[in-house]
Amino acid sequence: METLKVQGMSCNHCVKSVEGSVGNLTGVSSVKVDLGSGDVSIEFDSEKTSLDQIKETIEEQGYDIV
Repeated sequence: METLKVQGMSCNHCVKSVEGSVGNLTGVSSVKVDLGSGDVSIEFDSEKTSLDQIKETIEEQGYDIV
């Protein structure tokens, strides 16, 4: 389990955007966004996807990793 701080999420659409895009990556088993704290918790298989790939996917949605 890895938890990232993400800035720029402000609504449920943002939550769905991040959860959907990261959740579609190979090897990701769960994604949970806490809108209030800006935390994104991800469970993933590091042999199938990397933390860098996950960060890049979140940034491609228009959000910043702190």
